[in-house]
Amino acid sequence: MQAAGFFLFASAYWALLPVLARGQLHGGPTLYGVLLGAIGAGAVAGAFLLPKLRARSGANGMVVLGELGTAFALILFGLAQQPLTAVLAALIAGISWIAVLATLNVSAQLALPEWVRGRGLAVYVTVFFGTMSLGSAVWGLIADRIGLPPAHFIAGAGIVLAIWLTRRWKLQTGPEADLAPSMHWPEPLLAGPVEDDAGPVLVTVEYHVAAEKRDAFLGAMRRVARERKRDGAYSWGLYEDTAHADRVVETFLVDSWLEHRRQHQRVTNADRVVEEHVRKLVREEPRVTHYIAAPPGPGK
Repeated sequence: MQAAGFFLFASAYWALLPVLARGQLHGGPTLYGVLLGAIGAGAVAGAFLLPKLRARSGANGMVVLGELGTAFALILFGLAQQPLTAVLAALIAGISWIAVLATLNVSAQLALPEWVRGRGLAVYVTVFFGTMSLGSAVWGLIADRIGLPPAHFIAGAGIVLAIWLTRRWKLQTGPEADLAPSMHWPEPLLAGPVEDDAGPVLVTVEYHVAAEKRDAFLGAMRRVARERKRDGAYSWGLYEDTAHADRVVETFLVDSWLEHRRQHQRVTNADRVVEEHVRKLVREEPRVTHYIAAPPGPGK
């Protein structure tokens, strides 16, 4: 969400820079090249400043600073009547751009488990180029309708609004979530060979929960549900036994036996911490059972 909110509005100065150089500043290709060079120079300078700034403000603070810097640069672009003002805005825009982009790139990689990192980064890049493309068209249309300075001002205000709207989403930037595979799930017991494409597979986990720990257990299982679904499960559910008040059964489906075996490889050390917390809330070790859909019987 932070990436979409930033790139959508930051695309304004990239899209409008040629028009700014030609129309508002009455320059030509040379001025446009100078402005692009200033953005690049700001980005290089920002790269040297990043370690110190990140140490002081943290990753989330770095993104906010970069967003505010971009908003300020957009306002300067809108006010610029002389090339010097535009060059100053371009320098600030370059520093802010690298601050946000580098921080988001690192966070996108740290927030994804290894097995899904490639696909996750592909989604991130799609959001990046998609919002940049959409924003370029939108800001060009706005500038054509109401003028170049107002378009820059609106984009700057939009970034400030995006900071407030996306404040709930925090970046993953450190080792607090260990996403390395834990491989702690034991291998399922098999009565005979199972084909990889056999399925769907129904997995049940039986828990025995004391009444005084029921609410804490149910709360912890919400995190377990997210883990199961993230790793390939569907139709997750939690059921209480009507005959035994302390018995709770978790169920979920997986498409095939091969996909369930992949689940064993996708569970991370962070997931293991969640599961160990659940085990502390139950009376005995949970009992796991696997079922495979029976093939249809012969027709009449």
